[in-house]
Amino acid sequence: MQTTAPRSPILRLAFAAAIMGAIMGSALAADAAEIKERSIKLPVVNAADHPQAIGAAKFAELVEQKSGGKIKIRVYPGGVLGGEQQVASAMQGGTVEASMMGPAQLVGHIKEFMVYDFPFAFANEREADAVLDGPFTRKLLEKMPAKGLVGLVFMEHGYRSITNSKRPIQKMEDIQGLKIRTIQSPIYLDFFNALGANPVPMPFTEVYTALETKALDGQENPYSTVEASKLYEVQKFMSATRHIYNPQLLMVSKKFWDTLSADERKIFEDAASETRDYQRKVSRDMDQKSRQSLIKIGMQINDLPPQEIARMREKVKPVIDKYTAQLGPELVQEFYAEIEKARDK
Repeated sequence: MQTTAPRSPILRLAFAAAIMGAIMGSALAADAAEIKERSIKLPVVNAADHPQAIGAAKFAELVEQKSGGKIKIRVYPGGVLGGEQQVASAMQGGTVEASMMGPAQLVGHIKEFMVYDFPFAFANEREADAVLDGPFTRKLLEKMPAKGLVGLVFMEHGYRSITNSKRPIQKMEDIQGLKIRTIQSPIYLDFFNALGANPVPMPFTEVYTALETKALDGQENPYSTVEASKLYEVQKFMSATRHIYNPQLLMVSKKFWDTLSADERKIFEDAASETRDYQRKVSRDMDQKSRQSLIKIGMQINDLPPQEIARMREKVKPVIDKYTAQLGPELVQEFYAEIEKARDK
């Protein structure tokens, strides 16, 4: 039976509104149908009260909220599902759906990510944010799907500083001979070798025990990581070298991403952007709070004089030159140009 519009103007308006309502209702129903019930694993290596895990929990909360409760993400803190490179491999295989880690953990797959770990590159967080949220980074993220991963946004880990059980580092020479755990990335090994240390690449999940048994003298991480992982129990000294700024990349498995509808992908992207801004604030608020907490606990924390930082920067220039040649001068120039652009604003 054919439906005809009523002749009365008022009734015609009501009829039109009803038709539009039906169309919109159908569209909403279609959208809802594009969001499936899903359970997702998101492991991180840091403890639940660390900014990394707090960011992961916020992301999980936003995804569940935006999906109407259909997509549930379970965060596994404390490295219970393995170290970061192990998790990255599981994501490529599709057995883990999402995670958050430093780009240094992925340089074996995407060598260009090494540029983010160039020593003393970012003078402050504002410069880092501008580069990590800008066109240079978007171009590098486009390399990830070919490696079985999809990058969403960069969050923050913070500035890395050295802790050890032997002595305070007050000048560059104090680093010499210290056995220091590093990220499993070649630029970290070369950086510490240049400063005269004995670097030991190791998954973070093994660090506490190695420090406790004195297999290592020290390690390097932001204040919040030292506090959340209770490294103060096995480390007496912390020196604010702030030698490398570490971002944290929120990413998902490409195999998992390929199963998502356009609506589901938008949920992930929107939740990631909101989480980035929230997590960075949490990280920066916690940084100085953690420093003060560590001092109260009994760690001896010292700041290095600017001239010593300048000496360290000069000492590791050959390391930067080495990786500039490997990555390509054009890429590195573009990276530093983006930093300068942010610096000039």
